[in-house]
Amino acid sequence: METLVPDYERTEMGTIQIAPEVIEIIAGLATVEVDGVAGMSGGISSGIAELLGRKNLSKGVKVEVGQREAAVDVNIIVEYGRRIPEIASEIQHNVKRSIEVMTGLSVVEVNVQIHDVHFKAAEKVEEEETHARVR
Repeated sequence: METLVPDYERTEMGTIQIAPEVIEIIAGLATVEVDGVAGMSGGISSGIAELLGRKNLSKGVKVEVGQREAAVDVNIIVEYGRRIPEIASEIQHNVKRSIEVMTGLSVVEVNVQIHDVHFKAAEKVEEEETHARVR
């Protein structure tokens, strides 16, 4: 899916254009708001994963935007032990609602790809090993 620049919308006061990057940020925020999402992934080809707390909210989000419609792909990392179908469904609803409310665009699809699972226990073990070496 590629990012396209939407056509201008003409109003009596002038034109309105929403940059695709704005849609990506809205989708990224709506995605990380969902409980069970550990982070965003740049995709399999890039091999880059970002856990929550990072600044680039559009990482792992691709949009295709027309004048009145948008399609979104999000690539995520889920927390271990969470129900993936429920998380994916909630992401789809949250992304669709957020984009439609904020932009007035109709979201025709939200595709969710799971690229990794984040293990909290593994993170704790790594932290403990790092602290033990530092002492």
